[in-house]
Amino acid sequence: MNAPIRPKPQFKLENYPFRLADNVRYGDLDPNKHVNNGVYATYFETARVTLLRSGDRGLMPKGLSWMLVHLAIDFRAEMHWPGSFELGIGVSKLGRTSTTFQQVVFAGDVCTASAEAVTVLVDAKTRKPTPLTPDIIERFQPWLLLT
Repeated sequence: MNAPIRPKPQFKLENYPFRLADNVRYGDLDPNKHVNNGVYATYFETARVTLLRSGDRGLMPKGLSWMLVHLAIDFRAEMHWPGSFELGIGVSKLGRTSTTFQQVVFAGDVCTASAEAVTVLVDAKTRKPTPLTPDIIERFQPWLLLT
């Protein structure tokens, strides 16, 4: 029996409310001369950390920290050096103690990878999960994924 054909996901960079640009580094390549699959995890980390820790967004409350608990990456196209790319990230779900992010990497208008990342808010001393406060939930509103 043949499996049903699933429609190909449509990714648009403009749907991701937080974006930043970066460059492919020569050291990002593998022997196939394209960006190594493991490097994409670093690209996605850069977007998450920049959103959560940079600026005065209030997403990193004192005494608390975000811990990555899940990362699933789909590789969609090759990316090469030299070149530049854009990272997009948006929040798709706010849980009791967690935040789910949808993330993409675009080289020009081609989505080269997409990912789902789940982070859990933890107490910096006890390392135990901590519920999201109404203030944190409010501060995430501008970063909700646009669909």
